[in-house]
Amino acid sequence: WPFLGGWGAFAALEITTCQGGSIARVLASRSEPARAECAAVLGALAQARPAFAGLEMNRPRIMGILNVTPDSFSDGGAFSTTDTAVAHGIAMLEAGADIVDVGGESTRPGAAPVDAAEDARRVLPVIKALAARGACVSVDTRHAAVMAAAIGSGARIINDVTALTGDPAALAIVARSRASVVLMHMQGDPRTMQASPTYDWAPGDVFDALRQRVEACVGAGIGSERIAVDPGIGFGKTAAHSAALLGHIAMFHGLGCVVAVGASRKSFIGTLGRGEGVEDRLAGSLASALHAVAQGVQIVRVHDVAETRQAIAVTDRLVERN
Repeated sequence: WPFLGGWGAFAALEITTCQGGSIARVLASRSEPARAECAAVLGALAQARPAFAGLEMNRPRIMGILNVTPDSFSDGGAFSTTDTAVAHGIAMLEAGADIVDVGGESTRPGAAPVDAAEDARRVLPVIKALAARGACVSVDTRHAAVMAAAIGSGARIINDVTALTGDPAALAIVARSRASVVLMHMQGDPRTMQASPTYDWAPGDVFDALRQRVEACVGAGIGSERIAVDPGIGFGKTAAHSAALLGHIAMFHGLGCVVAVGASRKSFIGTLGRGEGVEDRLAGSLASALHAVAQGVQIVRVHDVAETRQAIAVTDRLVERN
């Protein structure tokens, strides 16, 4: 971190604190640009987050995953009709979901792309039905046309695995709207992302990549209060990369935005465990969610809403008693 660029400012502060040093004394010996960089990170870390998509960020928020697809890695095909999808969305809301994230295209490793017309056909009726019930709905899409139609149908959040880079029109569409956006990091694309993901240091590299996307969005007129960042667990990452990202998830608060994490049922859980399949990863999913929440993450994206809600509630109560 000698240049204190990007994540280096956070690393400098973290190392100084861990070694028992005085941040003020260390900063006094640095150049003016370095002091300004560290001051910005400290400010971002300490600042309370404003409401995101109309939801106060004064407690962890649960984003329930609703795959309106035939081929998602978990529950693919289970909710592929409008009626079954809407029913499941309502069930998640009743179980404690604060947001329902509706997606019509699988982005599992190796998945083939779905065109915008098919994506829209799958998700728009579901979004309309859930939004009509007053739900906070997110659309998981990388197609600008679907983003625009979803916003018109009542979606409050755009959740894009390409961080608004996958479609040239996406950035402008979100900027012109009032919608919030989740910028996720992905190395490569779903067809190839797990072939050979490589990083110098995954947390730092992902931090810098997301910082660039936040700056691009702010420059386009999307206020930071409308932005959440997601490190993209399992998207172009090995199990070791995903574990490192979760282990250093607190550093992403240095970007000055809401932080979202989606680790639910992902393959790294089986890799770190005993090779469990998708259907047997609840314990690891809850462990990941609780770790993220303990590090201040504001939104956790999960399949198992009721179980996650219970785990967070019990943990909060235990912490209050101590």
